[in-house]
Amino acid sequence: MTDPTVAAWTRENERYTDARAEQAWAAEEITWGVFSVPESELRALPDVTGKEVVELGCGTAYFGAWLKKAGAARVVGVDPTPAQLETARRCEERFGLGLEFVEAFAEDVPLPDASFDVAVSEYGASIWADPYRWIPEAARLLRPGGRLVFLGGHPLLLLCYPKDDDVAPAGFTLSRDFFGMHRTEWHDENGVLDGVEFRLPPGEMIRLFRSNQFEIEDLVEIQVPDGATTTHDDVAPPEWVKRYPPEQIWKVRKR
Repeated sequence: MTDPTVAAWTRENERYTDARAEQAWAAEEITWGVFSVPESELRALPDVTGKEVVELGCGTAYFGAWLKKAGAARVVGVDPTPAQLETARRCEERFGLGLEFVEAFAEDVPLPDASFDVAVSEYGASIWADPYRWIPEAARLLRPGGRLVFLGGHPLLLLCYPKDDDVAPAGFTLSRDFFGMHRTEWHDENGVLDGVEFRLPPGEMIRLFRSNQFEIEDLVEIQVPDGATTTHDDVAPPEWVKRYPPEQIWKVRKR
């Protein structure tokens, strides 16, 4: 049976990400999330100059491409979806940045311990993989002092999605339970499983970091800038993202 996340991203690659991949690789400025907030505003990333970087859940690897252009010595993209990696390899052939790719789930990466200085995930493993499994794996891959930086949806956003309508955008009412937050299944208009997402409350994230030898450096709760646009209109209405953070970036350091 095909993993639901792999199936969902195979479909997404066919209808959306493949066509936009080369444009994303060509962009000069690093941006975060579905509202493309510039890194120059958020300052979430450490200096990657000369560093070895692993991107967990790289998709078409545009984020890794940006990091390579920013000076990373080595970037390895890990993703379980063959269609996404095929697109990433096509882009690598065109741009010749020297990215490497591994087909694997972020929860079980066939790479040696302590191989990297930085691990990143921008709507990759950070949202589609179980944090109780992928965060320990990120810790294993990082050297002492290594940084883990990742973006995902803010817990508040999940709480504001209608409980019985998986395709409607977030509203201004708390509709889902805070306690027990972990695994959420999303279904399309026909009720067919369209993906599985993972999200934990902040207190549980803190305990998870500490149990895996991470020190917290920052939590960036993104305020969407005026004039920002997105192709993901199903996230939340403009008035919602002006008042509340739809996304967040964790920055932690391995002891």
